[in-house]
Amino acid sequence: MKYANHVSEVLNAFLQDPLKEDQMDKFYCDNTMQYRMNDKYSSPIEDIFDMCRNSESSNAFLLLGHRGCGKSTELNHMTEKLVSKGYHVRTIMCSRDLDLLNIVSSDLFILMGEALLEIAEECKCKIKKDILKEIQDFWGERIETITSQEIKNGSIETELSIETGFISKVLKVFGKIKADLKFNEEIRNEHRKKISICFSEWIRLLSQVSEEISKETGGKKPIIIFEDLDKLNPEDAWKVFLNYAAILSGMSFPVIYTFPIALSYDIKFSALESYFITKTLPMIKIEKITGEPYQEGIHIIQEIVKKRAKLDLFEANVLVTMIEFTGGSLRDLFFVINSAAKRAERRKSDTISIEDAERALEELKTVLTRRIERKDYDFLKDIYTGNKEQIENKQKLLNMLQASVVLEYNGKRWHNVHPLVASFLKEQGW
Repeated sequence: MKYANHVSEVLNAFLQDPLKEDQMDKFYCDNTMQYRMNDKYSSPIEDIFDMCRNSESSNAFLLLGHRGCGKSTELNHMTEKLVSKGYHVRTIMCSRDLDLLNIVSSDLFILMGEALLEIAEECKCKIKKDILKEIQDFWGERIETITSQEIKNGSIETELSIETGFISKVLKVFGKIKADLKFNEEIRNEHRKKISICFSEWIRLLSQVSEEISKETGGKKPIIIFEDLDKLNPEDAWKVFLNYAAILSGMSFPVIYTFPIALSYDIKFSALESYFITKTLPMIKIEKITGEPYQEGIHIIQEIVKKRAKLDLFEANVLVTMIEFTGGSLRDLFFVINSAAKRAERRKSDTISIEDAERALEELKTVLTRRIERKDYDFLKDIYTGNKEQIENKQKLLNMLQASVVLEYNGKRWHNVHPLVASFLKEQGW
């Protein structure tokens, strides 16, 4: 990632990927929370940070937020802070390691095991022989298969040492298991069955590895973050979380799960709140509930853009137009900036024009409006014209939030129709 001084460099500066820890100093804008929460002293991320450092507090969190609101970047920033305090953190990218359209809760426990062993290896933790032996026995057949192959290839000595390099050998097994979970339907079911039959045994082993890490790090517990679970469709999210809430929330170390914000309007969500500490990262508000522009929110998004590119790459009022029509969604804004920059580059222009922006916004509008039908128009109009808080049709609201057609904002927890969807509906004769 590189700062954009020219239109040709914009694509690289506004990647859809969240900022990584080594990019924070240069590109992270650290004062957005006030404009998300409507209060400079409130922060769901700081709340989680504080509780992760308190060994007596609850260990399981659900972090909610619209896709594209900046959750991943904020979690990476929190990780950087935790690491600076001596904590070991592992972020699991579920979309990379699992098939999100075929996921069950046991998959998460398998990935937890890998994450803890990676942390143990990282901090050179001396895990007790009997714990390592039990892990070996749990996945014994697969460990023996890999070890035999290494012996055959002459890559290790014939005697398997439990202490020396054993964690590395087990991690090789987890690498194979992850590939099976994502790509091999027949074998993935064997792994899931193994965990489901021996849940209590595997949870006990995870807790024991966590305890050994804590001893090595002066009482600082390992921390695991599950990213991308907010992208699950509702049926899979309930399948993963609802039936296994007690187990997922009962780990002896902090675990943070991202979760679809739309499902917080389902009556079943109250059951999860009994097990997890739930926190919501709102959108950056760019409009007041009364309809006037919220200039402070618009300004802070300009500052986010300024961290990545020269503002004079945008002609007058172009960036503000992009911000206003993307509703505070950073993902949507970055999409529009990239699309407009491509067009400007093809025009061999040094700046992004209002026409470039309008074409890009039209492209995004088409994507969003494919997600609605005529039968949704009256529901959306009711929100847009003033009913932004007391919305009775929760199922419809859930669907519209899931589609990013309706956006949720901070403070009073109010909603509005995505500005591009509102523009489309006006064109249809609202």
